[in-house]
Amino acid sequence: MKLIRTLIATLAVGLAATTYSAQAQDKGTVGIAMPTKSSLRWISDGNELVKALGAAGYKTDLQFAEDDIPNQLAQIENMVTKDVKVLIIASIDGTTLSAVLQQAHDKGVKVIAYDRLIRDSPNVDYYTTFDNFQVGVLQANSILKGLGYPEKKGPFNLELFGGSPDDNNAFFFYDGAMSVFQPLIDKGDFVVKSGQMGMDKVGTLRWDGAVAQARMDNLLSANYSDGSRVDAVLSPYDGLSRGIISSLRGVGYGTEDQPWPIISGQDAEVPSVKAIIAGEQYSTVYKDTRELAKVTADLVDEVMQGKEPSQINDTKTYDNGVKVVPSVLLTPYEVDKSNYQEKVVDSGYIKAEDLQ
Repeated sequence: MKLIRTLIATLAVGLAATTYSAQAQDKGTVGIAMPTKSSLRWISDGNELVKALGAAGYKTDLQFAEDDIPNQLAQIENMVTKDVKVLIIASIDGTTLSAVLQQAHDKGVKVIAYDRLIRDSPNVDYYTTFDNFQVGVLQANSILKGLGYPEKKGPFNLELFGGSPDDNNAFFFYDGAMSVFQPLIDKGDFVVKSGQMGMDKVGTLRWDGAVAQARMDNLLSANYSDGSRVDAVLSPYDGLSRGIISSLRGVGYGTEDQPWPIISGQDAEVPSVKAIIAGEQYSTVYKDTRELAKVTADLVDEVMQGKEPSQINDTKTYDNGVKVVPSVLLTPYEVDKSNYQEKVVDSGYIKAEDLQ
């Protein structure tokens, strides 16, 4: 009798474990549409989302569109056809997805805009990102710090670069930075020698470093051939910063006679952290993509359980032209030579050996 009870108990435990395993496996598939592998940042985001969602019991379908809009549309359509439960989309162009999101909505698929707001569609359920206006503020303030302003009065020659005009975030970054710079430009402490201001003039399509390098070449030849120097460059992204650095190096910056301007950045990409250590780039903005992936996975899990998302902390800022999208905003951090070890190495975001 004791043996029978033991067998029954063993079977019950085994059945419970099998049931739990099946339930974990039955949570469904989440489609993840990333814009490109050409930026190290998006590779990291994709991998972290797969890891976080897998830990929560979801299968994933991760696709990279290589900055090709029709390719991303086809990938998302395919995910909808394959009956994913949720779509996480970091869009290439946030204005091109209305039709495919309607298809998703019609099939009951929830849509989370990931770090880039999807515009002009009512079928965007949530948005997970960082405080993008604050990113621009951090970039501008890091430039002031690097120049020693206001102790050093200037006037300083500043050139401005914006992100891709089809990325809603680019406008928040630029507006955040200009909330700091515009009063100082009006005061005469900063001078945009080229006169190029506004996203219509300073935007960089597809966040392309080669485009930024070519524009910097033109700015230098047209405005700085008189012996004047560039004191600072607002760059909203590390990939652009590296292109700008290449241009500046080509005309003699980075020497004792012509020191590097103060150059900002964003995303704490390994090559740019190396450039910060080397004194070429002054700063970057660190956004922990592990944290963003985790809050996004938690949001997916709450939505799939029919719960009201607990982490929404902004319901006013992100109007996509049709609706204000409920958002989760995380905190970005300025990183420079003085704190990169603490922020990105000690935190495990970048391995120390990768910076050798």
